[in-house]
Amino acid sequence: MEVHNTLGVGLLEVVYKDALEYEFNKQGILFQRERQFPVKCKDALLPHCFYTDFVVQDKIILEIKCVSKIIDEHIKQTLNYLGISKCKLGIIINFGEESLKHKRLVLN
Repeated sequence: MEVHNTLGVGLLEVVYKDALEYEFNKQGILFQRERQFPVKCKDALLPHCFYTDFVVQDKIILEIKCVSKIIDEHIKQTLNYLGISKCKLGIIINFGEESLKHKRLVLN
């Protein structure tokens, strides 16, 4: 909320990520930015990995968007990230709307 209240709407996604990183550091929240996860297909490790926007406290995938609204594609993407990372909780935060929107996803 702090980042959205401070910066408002209409900036690039990377700016919101920078601001979140600043806030996490300021508040002592443990996180990794753009953490790399290898992708396995059957018994083969694929040459390309995926990178989360943030992994918070080593258990929450935090995906940052700056779009008109969160759509099914964003949800499917985050669910895939949860499966690959073995994290159970994913949160999509959208800075592209007038009021901050988020979607919480739990992998069983």
